[in-house]
Amino acid sequence: MAKYIDVHPDNPQPRAIGQVAESVRQGGLIVYPTDSCFALGCQLGSRDGIERIRTIRRLDDRHHFTLVCQNFAQLGQFVHVDNDVFRAVKASTPGSYTFILPATREVPRKLLHPKKRTVGVRIPDHRVAQALLAELGEPLVSSTLLLPDEDEPLTQGWEIKERLDHQVDAVVDSGDCGTEPTTVIDFSSGEAEIIRKGAGDVSRFE
Repeated sequence: MAKYIDVHPDNPQPRAIGQVAESVRQGGLIVYPTDSCFALGCQLGSRDGIERIRTIRRLDDRHHFTLVCQNFAQLGQFVHVDNDVFRAVKASTPGSYTFILPATREVPRKLLHPKKRTVGVRIPDHRVAQALLAELGEPLVSSTLLLPDEDEPLTQGWEIKERLDHQVDAVVDSGDCGTEPTTVIDFSSGEAEIIRKGAGDVSRFE
């Protein structure tokens, strides 16, 4: 059964955040809130966690996983960002955007797009997510919690606990999350290509 961890949205309790981080470090798969939707998350090197995300969401090997990073310095360890792209990404973070960029050698092969060698990265504007990332000291491998054959992500922590009780290890609830996933911008060619219009304003990339 999944642990249900209630966290204050504005002042996340250190003990609760520590409990979630420990679950991740032990190879657990968690559900946690972001500034767009709830997300599935696991440790960077967790093969089991990645496969469990694939199973829950029925994803193929072309799916872009996202490294959810605490800040821009951390993001820069995992993707190559040239000067023009740097300015565009920096101006949009933290926020509800996912950027697809060429990956560095720090990114495990299982997370890469098989042909493009790219990975998604983002910096959330959400206090609970930020507290968890600070406690972990490394990115979370993440994917939006959108279940197969459903049009919108789940928004209630208690419902997620009921639906995924035997498929995840912890559900972090800090109140309702939105239903609109991040806006996805592909910068892998050096030019902005809008892959998905979501919670982030796309006008600056058009």
